[in-house]
Amino acid sequence: MSNNLIGIIPPLTTPFINDEISTDKLLENILKYENHMLSGYVLFGSNGESVYLTREEKLKIIQTVREHTNRTLIVGTGLDSIKETISLSNEAAEFGANYALVITPSFFKSEMKHRTFLNYYTKVAESVMIPIIIYNVPKFTNVNIDVETIIELSSHPNIIGLKDSTENSSRISELNANVHSGFKLIVGAASVLYPGLICGASAGILALANIAPDQCYQIYRLLKERDFEKALEIQNKMIPVNKAVTSKFGVAGLKAAMDLLGYFGGSPRLPLELLNEAQQIELKIILKNASLIE
Repeated sequence: MSNNLIGIIPPLTTPFINDEISTDKLLENILKYENHMLSGYVLFGSNGESVYLTREEKLKIIQTVREHTNRTLIVGTGLDSIKETISLSNEAAEFGANYALVITPSFFKSEMKHRTFLNYYTKVAESVMIPIIIYNVPKFTNVNIDVETIIELSSHPNIIGLKDSTENSSRISELNANVHSGFKLIVGAASVLYPGLICGASAGILALANIAPDQCYQIYRLLKERDFEKALEIQNKMIPVNKAVTSKFGVAGLKAAMDLLGYFGGSPRLPLELLNEAQQIELKIILKNASLIE
């Protein structure tokens, strides 16, 4: 299975109408993405507003998406509780998930050290029916899983990859040299897609791929073809866009950009709020400068 963790994979947004999930809008987006060179989809990453979804909503989304695509489905099932993570991962598998994307537990931050992570991930890996991918995103969790810990976990047969959203490509280099063979390294931020792939990552799970799937794929393809200059040119052009839809304007910015590019973005779920008028104008200018809209 792990051989298909390559290429570009968008972490899909969750469409809400009046704060309720719209499976119709989700499927409209999927049908558009099916026309692009994407290797699969992530459901319930940070950009899917995972923390605001109920378990029932999550299972309904997995089922709906699975019915309309044959592509790889990576599903965010990580919760602080080992028991809950195992239970949700196994239910997700029954509904068609291929991989469980398991975020680092983070509530008891000061306790989240090497042994704790080893215990957590080993226990989960031994009890779930699909392979797991470790998800490291210190920007949201305020915990960072150490390289040594990942190297040790990489030898577990059911822990098959890492999505690293630290924007630190030297971490990818160090891991690439030391992890178990077959363990996949996945760039979690489009800002470092180019260096991350050069340092040994096999794929990118990128918010940017929701609005610029072709540009993300071109960077991946051009690097495969060793056309470094052209790949870098596209990478550099996309950096301001990526910044706008991640750190600057967050999920609301990503959804607003989707609306401008012919997808359904809509509103984030409360308590997140829509962009204000000034932010919308700024976002439009950024997208125009990157030639994504007229």
